[in-house]
Amino acid sequence: MSPDKQDPQIRIVRDGPYIVTGKVPLSEKIITPHGEKSYVYEDGQELPQSDTYALCRCGQSKNPPFCNGRHVQTAFNGTEIASKDNYIDRVKQRILGPDMELYDDGRCAYARFCHREAGDAWELVELTDESEDLKEEAIKAACQCPSGRLVLTDDEGKVIEPDYDPAVEILQDPEKDVSGPIAVKGYVPLFSADGDSYEVRNRMALCRCGQSKNMPFCDGQHLHQGFQDGLKETGKADRD
Repeated sequence: MSPDKQDPQIRIVRDGPYIVTGKVPLSEKIITPHGEKSYVYEDGQELPQSDTYALCRCGQSKNPPFCNGRHVQTAFNGTEIASKDNYIDRVKQRILGPDMELYDDGRCAYARFCHREAGDAWELVELTDESEDLKEEAIKAACQCPSGRLVLTDDEGKVIEPDYDPAVEILQDPEKDVSGPIAVKGYVPLFSADGDSYEVRNRMALCRCGQSKNMPFCDGQHLHQGFQDGLKETGKADRD
């Protein structure tokens, strides 16, 4: 099968990069304050597009966000330790509101989209019967979470999810002066280095600082470690 006919997917190389195939659009997104407590994404610089590309996972590439082999030189240990259990089996908290239920598996990328001007996702779900505006805010607080940590269901038990096309987004977080994770949208399958698959999800955040304690998923270590990918300084990225 030729590359341009492949279905979108991401494969993890053992102690190496993420290999993205299937012509998945790649972009940079800036986490930007919008008001006192909420956030939006703004478009960053344009990145090269390709049918297939390799994204750095060790956090040491000199050609971010792409891999340039630094994982070999630095003896990067990218051992995957995250659970492959389905989301519903990993849920740690459930909040039943009047009109919807919020599920939380605790897999946080610290992107802060769960916070809104009217409250956070956990608070808002309990207020969904008070107004349509609060219901919309609850949906935004849950569904804009890039890690997929938060999932809402309506009063009939139907999952509420954005209608995303497959996409890979390199997140930057200038408010915290760090570079964020890789946000993957649109049910792109993720395969581990041993060939097993993770649950296919609409939203997930992959570590690219090389420091996560829950590889391959982001756990916020980019904040604790002050990770900066250098893309801002170079002002460009070369796929090759």
